[in-house]
Amino acid sequence: MRIRATVAAVTGALALSAFAVPAAQAADPAPSFATGAAKVLQAAHAASGKTAFTAAAPTAGQPYALNVSFSNLKIGKAYKVGTTNHVAVPVSYTLTHGADVDITAADFDNGPFLYRGSVDTPDNILLGDDPAACTATSATTATCKGNVDIYPDLGDLMNADAGTWNVGALAIVLNGQDLVGFAKQGGLGTTLIQRYSKLTVDASPEPVKKGKTITVTGKLSRANWETNKYAGYSGQSVKLQFAKKGNSTYSTVKTIKTDGSGNLKTTVKASVDGTYRYAFAGTSSTPAVNAAGDFVDVK
Repeated sequence: MRIRATVAAVTGALALSAFAVPAAQAADPAPSFATGAAKVLQAAHAASGKTAFTAAAPTAGQPYALNVSFSNLKIGKAYKVGTTNHVAVPVSYTLTHGADVDITAADFDNGPFLYRGSVDTPDNILLGDDPAACTATSATTATCKGNVDIYPDLGDLMNADAGTWNVGALAIVLNGQDLVGFAKQGGLGTTLIQRYSKLTVDASPEPVKKGKTITVTGKLSRANWETNKYAGYSGQSVKLQFAKKGNSTYSTVKTIKTDGSGNLKTTVKASVDGTYRYAFAGTSSTPAVNAAGDFVDVK
């Protein structure tokens, strides 16, 4: 779920920006952890100029600093997001809390989040539908596992969001409607959120006489998160590779670049039976991908 900053952040180590819940998510019939966390973020910002987020005794209407911290966070290196598929990004971490915090209480929740930019002035935040599940390892520590849920077809991502995201975690406790405890910590790790890629190949004619020219075409495309369609990836270096019949190992024949529409086209001389494919090494915004091979019978 996406939460984009709508106003400038206030100062202070625990200061927050105000966030708006996307209409598509806000209308969901079943409230999610992400929706609840967004409301707490908004309340935290509203109270930020009123001595909020201090260790002092909680005051009604003012979110207070919750004695919770996070460490030992683990997340995968990269995740591919297409145009419509829901992607759940698993995250685990250690939660440490004060003796005054009951993590088994019904009104205590915590979970991971991904963000772009600064944790206090983020350009985008992604949260999970459900809170993390925690198992106590001592009186003041627990191991927690949760997901960050991404829905590209609900506007969670813009194309410019592809690349490196920072990882954090937050905890909230609802001591009644007007008394909210809150903890947020960023800088716990990074991961790549990438635009899912596709690559095709077609070698012709088939069959072909030995020594004749083979034309190999194809296309490199990737998810456009703003149109929810796939679009050509222009100006990218792609390798044409070949594997002789009976051999599964490919060798690079030449490297060419995609045109303005992501199309590929080159020629080679037919010599022996074998399979041609295109191979793209990937970028920080777009994952590596190999086309399914196209076999050519040489007469």
